[in-house]
Parts: sequence; structure tokens; C-alpha cells
Amino acid sequence: MAKVSSQELGEQPIGKLLVKQAVPASIGILVMSLNILVDTIFVGNWIGPVAIAAINVVLPVSFFIAGLGMAIGIGGSSIISRALGANDRTKALKTFGNQISLTLLLTFSMIVPGIIFSDAIIPAFGGKGAIYEPARIYYLIVLYGVPFLALCMMGNTVIRAEGKPKFAMYAMMIPSVGNLVLDYVFINLLDFGMYGAAWATTGSYFLCLAYIIWFFVSKNSEMQLKDCLFKLRLPIVKEIGALGFVTLARQATVSITYLLMNNILFDFGGETSVTAYAIVGRMLMFALFPVYGITQGFLPIASYNYGAEKYLRVRKSISTAIIYSSVLAAVVFVFLMVFPETITSVFTTDADVMRETPKAMRWVFAATPIIATQLIGAAYFQAVGKATPALLLTLTRQGFFFIPLIFILPLFYGELGVWMSFPVADVLATIVTAYFLHREVKLKLLPKEQES
Repeated sequence: MAKVSSQELGEQPIGKLLVKQAVPASIGILVMSLNILVDTIFVGNWIGPVAIAAINVVLPVSFFIAGLGMAIGIGGSSIISRALGANDRTKALKTFGNQISLTLLLTFSMIVPGIIFSDAIIPAFGGKGAIYEPARIYYLIVLYGVPFLALCMMGNTVIRAEGKPKFAMYAMMIPSVGNLVLDYVFINLLDFGMYGAAWATTGSYFLCLAYIIWFFVSKNSEMQLKDCLFKLRLPIVKEIGALGFVTLARQATVSITYLLMNNILFDFGGETSVTAYAIVGRMLMFALFPVYGITQGFLPIASYNYGAEKYLRVRKSISTAIIYSSVLAAVVFVFLMVFPETITSVFTTDADVMRETPKAMRWVFAATPIIATQLIGAAYFQAVGKATPALLLTLTRQGFFFIPLIFILPLFYGELGVWMSFPVADVLATIVTAYFLHREVKLKLLPKEQES
């Protein structure tokens, strides 16, 4: 494979570059999402529908701890991309070393309290009734592997910041394929049940970490591990923290959302409603993979060109990313509106779940065609190092709108109000983000573009 330079981020045509960055990102997200999807199908068919709900209970905890790695990765990668754009390789290497140290320090410090308070955490996140025991089995085993996942998420964003999306794609594909193989062996062949599902997941995280380490000691990377300085430096840590807090806040909000949804839906419909949400949640991860791929591809392009003071390219990358992702989101919308029953039947044949899930799916994805502006807008501010607006816009959908709505709308519409909260939050968040993004382009980017 020909060696790719980060300088291409500032030279190639935006449309071509976005496709080059987004396609591998999309494929990686697709494979990772398929892994989650097929894993759910395996668990649902080989263990039972309650096992699907059990895994959904554990997701908020693993999402949050893995989110620490993702937050450190994205926060630091914004610095790295801008440093490479400004030809400051020393700062890039210092930042990468600090990312590794922070990820190890924070994620390992989460394991001990996570184990000690497991009996309280699991019910709090919706692991009640028949869901509790399988959730506890899955939680305790997966928790040991979450630091591996955090390091993988951190390393993957750095690979992308270097302008090497294919290697980032491989980093996402390896654990996904590994998890499916291990699922088949541990659950189907060896009949380990929830133990098998948990060890398959943890084993897949280790496979991913092995690949990430190989990349950063090979000649493919500009961020060589042997050149990194791992001693924490306060200015770099503060900048990583400010930008990474945006991602961490988003992941924390996702975890809180799962906690609230699992408990609210359990009160309305018990295990059936929690299982329906688990299936819809998997589709949220899977179906929007091309939109998330474009968002991931957009980040290093915007960061690099902003650091290189090529503001026209930054503006073009925003408009191109929104157009591409909007078209793809519309295609996803049509598919999910037409085939929700067929999709649900792949996961389970349980009559109650089959009856409830399609209705929920249609509501949850009702505003999908307009979400591109919200995703790209929030990503832009993070990419260029503007932590405060990035944080506020990231929290707009789930934090400021969705969470209040799932308490308000059910008062009038019952369980239907919970599902209605999704599109209402999407519409409101998109309006707010569109306003601030338009304002940023008009007042900040265009003047700088004219000056340069």
C-alpha cells in the first residue's frame, strides 16, 4: 500500500477527499455496527430475547468508559491535525503521548469502582427482574475489556487524524469480525450462554488493541510510539480535556439516556419494551453508518485546513459534507419506514416484541433526513478547536431536548410519547445547530477567507 501523507488533506479536491476519508470510515462503522447487529441476532436466537435486554443494560457503562478513550482521542486528534497542518510535528507527538497516558490513567481507575458497586449499578441501569442475572454476568466480564476498547477508540482517531482512513477502517473491522467468530464458538459451539457473549466481546477488544499497537510501531504511522513523550503536560492536557469533554459529555449523555429509557420503558411494558428499545438502538448504530462515516471523514479535513489557514476549503468541506450526508440519510429513512417489520423479525420471533418494535422504529427514525446538519455542525466546532460551542451543540439533542421530552410527552401520550421524543428532539436540535453554523460561517470563516 502506498504511503499516505497528511498533506493530502490540504491539497486534494474537497469532494474527492471527503469520499476518500468517509468511505473507509463508513465501512469501518458498518462492520462495527454489523458486529453489534449480528451479535444481537446471535444472542436473541441462541440465548433468548431477555439476553438482548441484558446487553442493552450494560451498554451505558461500557459506552461511558470507552467514551473516555474516544473523548481523549478526538480531543487530541483535533490538536494533532491542526499541528500537522501547521508543520508542528513536535506538538503532535507530545499530544499523542499525553493521549496514551490519560487513557490508561482514567480508564483503569474506572474498573475498581465499577466492580465494587456492580450490584447497585446494574439495577440502576434497568437490570431488573429476569434481566438482572444475565446482565450481571455480561457486565462483570466486559468491564475487564473496556480499557482495551478505550485505547482502541483513542488510537483509531489518531490514525484518522494522520490522514490514513484505510488503516482506521481495518482497526474497526478486526474486532468486529473477531467478535462474530468468537460468538459462534463460545455461544453456539460451546454453549457458554451469556458467559460466551461476554468473553467474545472482551476478546475482540484485545484483538483491536493488538492491531493499534502494531500500526504505531510500524513505518505506516507518523506518530511513532518510540518518539512520543508520555509525561503529562498541563497545557496539552487542558486542551485535550476542553475538546475531548465535548465527546465525553456526548457519551455520558448517551449513557444517561440508556439508563432513563431502560427504566421508563420497563415501567411501561416490562422486558418487552426494553427489548424493543434494544433492537431500535442497534438500528440507530447500524442504519446511519454512512452519515457517521461522512462526519468522521469530515473532522480531519476541517481540522487540517483550519490549521493551515485554508478557510475556503474549510467552508467547502462543511457544505459538501452536509449535502452528501443528507442524501444518504434520506435513503436510510425510506428503507426504515418501509421494512420495520422485516427488520424486527431478524432479531426475534417473540410476538410481543414483534408487535411493539416496528411502531417504535418508525417514530425514532421519523426525522432522519434532517440530522446531517446537526451532526456536521457540532463536528465543525470540535474540529477547529472551539470547545464551548461544540459542547453546547453536541448536548443540544439528547441533553437539552430529548431527556426533558421523555418525561414530558409520556404524561400526555403514554409510552408512545417516549418514542415521539426522538423526532421532536431531532428537529429542535437541527434548527439550533443550523443557526449557529450559519452564523459561524458568515461572521468568522468568510472574513478570514477574504483576508487570506
